[in-house]
Amino acid sequence: MDPRRNPYAPGAGTPPPELAGRDELIERAAVALDRIRAGRPARSFILYGLRGVGKTVLLNRIRLDAEARGFSTIRIEALEDRPLPALLIPNMRALLLRLDRGEAAKVVAGRAWRALAGFAKSFKAKVGDIEVSLDVDAEPGLADSGDLELDLADLFAAVGAVVRDRKSAAVLFIDELQYVREGELAALIGALHRAAQDGLPVTMVAAGLPQLLGQMGRAKSYAERLFEFVPIDRLPDAAARDALKLPAEREFVYFDEAAIDSILRETQGYPYFLQEWGKHCWQIADESPISRAHADRATLEALAELDASFFRVRFDRLTPREKAYMAAMAALGPGPHRSGDIAEKLGKAVSAVAPLRNSLIAKGMIYSPAHGDTAFTVPLFDAFMKRVAPARAEQDSKP
Repeated sequence: MDPRRNPYAPGAGTPPPELAGRDELIERAAVALDRIRAGRPARSFILYGLRGVGKTVLLNRIRLDAEARGFSTIRIEALEDRPLPALLIPNMRALLLRLDRGEAAKVVAGRAWRALAGFAKSFKAKVGDIEVSLDVDAEPGLADSGDLELDLADLFAAVGAVVRDRKSAAVLFIDELQYVREGELAALIGALHRAAQDGLPVTMVAAGLPQLLGQMGRAKSYAERLFEFVPIDRLPDAAARDALKLPAEREFVYFDEAAIDSILRETQGYPYFLQEWGKHCWQIADESPISRAHADRATLEALAELDASFFRVRFDRLTPREKAYMAAMAALGPGPHRSGDIAEKLGKAVSAVAPLRNSLIAKGMIYSPAHGDTAFTVPLFDAFMKRVAPARAEQDSKP
């Protein structure tokens, strides 16, 4: 069929043509943000789940809806090698530039600019090799102590006063929050807690991998009272069917039920994989309807493309010893698996492989769904490990 009309959109955070099964969550987030803007108590959201469940898509949808309703937003993707101040400062500067319009606004925003100048000077944030600085005089004693939590609280208080004057609210949208260092995460949560206590319209909506729950709980014991932790999982059957077939039907193309059943078994209802299989089905089929035979061919092509990109880019980040640990997990199946079983598969003591496990958790490859358990953060990764090295997944897991 015409590739120009292919409606499917697999990608990192690319909005799907049919955002099925998420309407209730989007509305709950909108209600929470509206309450915070109105000065009413509400917990904002932390979205967590495996790769490919659509966390980034949801985060962006909530952000775009908030912007359309007049919220002031900051959009950040946390990175493993970037400190939080380096991510916050240029984005906070952009936010203040949007707010700093008109003489009256400049008077109110002046303290926020001075707070940001002090914060930037204190933490000497860099973008690449260039140090971020502001052409604004700092106010001594304002957001310049060098204590990240205290200085963030001062900065949020100053920004909160500006957005409250504009009858708005400031919302930090942070993706991949699990990559924020634990000490910085504690400071961020603490500063947001103080803003909430002071009734300031400053909050955060974030997304990350499942280990984020433990990280935030360790960072601040009251995190679960400040945020609502929302699990994002694969789509239920009806929503998965809609995500697959409705985009095609808008182009007057239809799926046989057998084709849909086959695709749902292969993708397990994960939104990203549904887009991949839909894209390949469209490319393979000459005409409607898309049949089971088309779906079977799409499975072969989708897996080959995933192996070369989605899975491979994560696999290539691993050291040989980390690959061996993942191979041992794969040999045991999709998981979760007891840490002791993985160590036994490797022929080593649990304590000897604990550093590998910790390293893989830090890289976002695995997580602990329960104490002593280990599972892949990337769905279908166990099957990829077996495909990428048919004998190796078993061989590398042996002593």
